[in-house]
Amino acid sequence: MFSFLAFLWAFRTTKSILFWLYLWQLKEYHTGRFLDHFRTYKGKQLFFNPIFGFKLVLIPIFFTLPVFVFFALVFIYIGEAIKVVFDLLRKRIKRPVLTSKTILLISAGLLAEVLIIPAIFMSAPNILKASFWFLIADVLTPIITSAIVLLFQPFAVLARNQIIKKAKKKRAKLKNLLVIGITGSYGKTSTKEFLYTILSEKFKVLKTAEHQNSEIGVSLCILNDLKPEYEIFIVEMGAYNRGGIKLLCDIVKPKIGILTGINEQHMATFGSLENIIRGKYELIESLPEDGTAFFNAKNKYCLELYQKAKIKKFLYGKNIQLAGLENIEGAKMVAREMGMTEEEIERACEGIGNKFGGIQIKKGIDGLKIIDATYSANPDSVISHLEYLKTLPGRKVIIMPCLIELGSASKEIHRRIGRKIGEVCDLAIITTKDRFKEIKEQVGEKALFMENPKEIFEKIKEFCVLGDVVLLESRVPKELINLLVIS
Repeated sequence: MFSFLAFLWAFRTTKSILFWLYLWQLKEYHTGRFLDHFRTYKGKQLFFNPIFGFKLVLIPIFFTLPVFVFFALVFIYIGEAIKVVFDLLRKRIKRPVLTSKTILLISAGLLAEVLIIPAIFMSAPNILKASFWFLIADVLTPIITSAIVLLFQPFAVLARNQIIKKAKKKRAKLKNLLVIGITGSYGKTSTKEFLYTILSEKFKVLKTAEHQNSEIGVSLCILNDLKPEYEIFIVEMGAYNRGGIKLLCDIVKPKIGILTGINEQHMATFGSLENIIRGKYELIESLPEDGTAFFNAKNKYCLELYQKAKIKKFLYGKNIQLAGLENIEGAKMVAREMGMTEEEIERACEGIGNKFGGIQIKKGIDGLKIIDATYSANPDSVISHLEYLKTLPGRKVIIMPCLIELGSASKEIHRRIGRKIGEVCDLAIITTKDRFKEIKEQVGEKALFMENPKEIFEKIKEFCVLGDVVLLESRVPKELINLLVIS
């Protein structure tokens, strides 16, 4: 009987370990981001759910009704094991992307799991006692897995520092390399892509890859991809705390800096809007005396920092009519400053299919137009995408989750988003509960909470007709995208 219970426990615990490592990786092993997840509705549901609650209740019950606890636990584990099988068949197991780090962490987690079984066998005199300790290990799995992650963090930091040191050394040898740093709460990636396309018309250019905006990502790009023949290196810079941008600047030594815009994104990890502003301005402070700074004129915080900057500086995007188009204008201005002619710039821009950053226009089922803005989301990008949606013909639908990591500003930001949705959209489907109340206050009956992809798909089919437009914003389920978009 012990072997049967141990097998069931190990089966469901393996899935649990993989999930918690997936979550740590998703949050980039950043403790602040990881903990902030538990302020969201889905994060709270990881613990405040009937199954986990019942397991907690079973712990004190064991001391008076051990037989009941044993059979209850067997029943629960059989159910959880069946669910694991179904999740495997449907490919719904959440697990981390395999890297050298995650392979090490998975191995450590599974080793801990394997060691717990004989430890319980040797210490528990009977199956009832063993079931109690399996229950304790079950409830503590998130803590045990997180402890393993944190235990390996010092070693990860040492390895990270060695990689950064090598990257700095390599960068220092490239005396003629011009580095352009791009940071901001939004618009970084689209500005980087526009600038890369334009500058490549005349120069040999390297850019950081998708999601490669951290110190380790940028360092690996330098070590693996940066060759002496490159004239320009465009670096997207992201951070979750003050000092992060400065560290990136110490690695790459930018001469040109672009500040694309500032808002409350990641305020939960920065702590305050003031810290975000200071954190982003670290790029401008790190530029040399003969460096050049570019600021988004459509962002009030950038305007304030433009006044503060003492080096050569420019404002871009002053005359654009539609929010979001300033990114390509900023890229053009940088290209002009680097000596490119208008003819060269316009020729390069012909290769840019969509000049509105952060979105892709796709064909949908039944003649729908799908605007895919699922790459990332922040308050300003959502508003600018809604402004763009407003210009298109047909009825308009937005599908999006509530935004995360906004700290104390979250309620007001979602009210602001709700007001814009109410102004632009005929239907809003919100896929998470966190700030649905604030959005619905502004949108009214046009706002629906739905999280099942198939139910959302059926609602779209029922509501929309030929020529209507659906905006997919932020992390929309891939299953829904596959149902709506024609490949």
